[in-house]
Amino acid sequence: MKGFEALILGLLQGLTEFLPVSSSGHLVIVKTLFGIETEDASFEIVVHLATVLSTIVVFRKELWEMVSDTLRFRNTPATGLTLRLLFSAIPVLIVGLFFKEKVETLFSGGLTIVGWMLLLTAVLLMVSQWLSALRHKKGSVRPIGYREAFLIGIAQAFAVLPGLSRSGATIATGLSLGGNKDKVAPFSFLMVLIPVLGEAFLEILGGGFAPARTGITFLALAIGFAAAFVSGLLACKLMITIVRKVRFTWFAVYCMLAGLACLIVPLL
Repeated sequence: MKGFEALILGLLQGLTEFLPVSSSGHLVIVKTLFGIETEDASFEIVVHLATVLSTIVVFRKELWEMVSDTLRFRNTPATGLTLRLLFSAIPVLIVGLFFKEKVETLFSGGLTIVGWMLLLTAVLLMVSQWLSALRHKKGSVRPIGYREAFLIGIAQAFAVLPGLSRSGATIATGLSLGGNKDKVAPFSFLMVLIPVLGEAFLEILGGGFAPARTGITFLALAIGFAAAFVSGLLACKLMITIVRKVRFTWFAVYCMLAGLACLIVPLL
């Protein structure tokens, strides 16, 4: 992988991580169309780590309060949020421990699986938009409790599939369960911290980022990381505003068109 390719993929990862259009799916699409090959998922882990860092920067005040209150065993909303986030990580932890190799093979499955998962993302977005509006009319909006956190965590676990948007699946699930728009998006963005940081830590311990193993130079990894971090900062702030003010219909239409294109292109 060349530096320019890493730059483009890093920018793409950062811009699409927080938007409900699937960052992993877009990485597969661009790598397939331009013949970019990697030995394993190390580059994806690095750019995901960069977007996690951008999340930490955006939510630094909230995270500091959460860590501080939790370590001091204070019974505060920040501590409750920490515990719910930990609870939501259980499903994806199970997937990471027992199905990691099977998931990684899906990233080499080409555009077909990405196409179907993008279509599923479109359906989830449209259904959640309808259910959220219906719940608001009935006044049945509820906070994110442990039940909701676990169900949103299950959505995140399924979103390891390339093309199924993580933010789209988790936000759609939260809204469908009656979650408040102002709470669902931050919860969705924060819940990714645990699995990505955990995976990156294990990769570092196992020497997973060594150039000899990945086929990618440290310079390319650094360029991809920096690009994903900067673009992720912008996308994270943008998505928080979008969830509050914009309907998901346009994202659903985009995912539907992109998904159909992924299914049609291999047939040509």
